[in-house]
Amino acid sequence: MRDTVAVMIVPETQIRIAEPGDEDALAALDRATWSPLHAVLPAPTEPYEPFFDERHRPEDYLVAVVDGAVAGYLRLVPPTPLAATAHVRQIQGLAVAESARGRGVARALLRAAMERARAEGARRITLRVLGHNAPARALYAAEGFVVEGVLPGEMLIEGEYVDDILMGRSLLD
Repeated sequence: MRDTVAVMIVPETQIRIAEPGDEDALAALDRATWSPLHAVLPAPTEPYEPFFDERHRPEDYLVAVVDGAVAGYLRLVPPTPLAATAHVRQIQGLAVAESARGRGVARALLRAAMERARAEGARRITLRVLGHNAPARALYAAEGFVVEGVLPGEMLIEGEYVDDILMGRSLLD
């Protein structure tokens, strides 16, 4: 039986927790959506690494299914293993298939992540986004995230220094 998160933006979008059988579809989506706009790692090359491993478990991912196909994912995890940050969840990856963009999939994933984090007892949710990724920053701001810090020139992406923007929001409101 699948755990389904109740938040949905468009009727044909289902958000659920990933299952081991989603690995191939998620890996393909991850490769297809790779871009220096948001990726801090080099473009994937063959042979491809497994999508799931001991640090990237299926239960850490929310999956968006649109019209019966995997169309997006969001990774939601505690930011550290420390008890001092147990009340925080961090988004460490969000991807939406090109064919599903503009349909509210990313927004549905974000809202589902906030709902799940609250259900797990979290009081805050945070993320990091590259400074040049204006579309993602606008989406996060529209969902209540605020800039909480900037690490100027923290990342070197394709020969350019890019700011690392720290964003967060309370889950109590």
